[in-house]
Amino acid sequence: MLPIEFFKLQAKNLLKDYKTQETYVDQSDGNTYFRYSPSYFDIERIFLEFDWDEKHFSLMKSQHFIARILGFNKWGELIAASKDELELAKLLWDNQHKICLEDWESYIDRVEHDNGIKLDFKHKIEIFRRVFVEVEGHHNVFGDYRLKKQS
Repeated sequence: MLPIEFFKLQAKNLLKDYKTQETYVDQSDGNTYFRYSPSYFDIERIFLEFDWDEKHFSLMKSQHFIARILGFNKWGELIAASKDELELAKLLWDNQHKICLEDWESYIDRVEHDNGIKLDFKHKIEIFRRVFVEVEGHHNVFGDYRLKKQS
């Protein structure tokens, strides 16, 4: 499956998880809350971290989330990305249990700064594979947005 097709599927999976939403009223405070029975994503964490309205979620919001955790500002940028950018995005997706986007970006910034260079995507992919894919022991302290690793 091509990376862009894979990311489209993930956006649809996130929307499926959202559609498991049930409302309930807490008897102790009388407030209405939502709960989910997700299969793919830690959807409650996503709503908390992104401060989204749980009453109004759509495929567009789902696509936006997927783009954001891969380092793109919006879905349109992800769709227009080069083959190398998409390859790196897929590596980030598959290894989010090892490193979060912010830590990866900081790592690359340090490498570029310390060496006085600007890396292209091919070199970033090579570094990511050598440092994070091929080496066990990395752990993303912020956790993984996925409930289980998805291929």
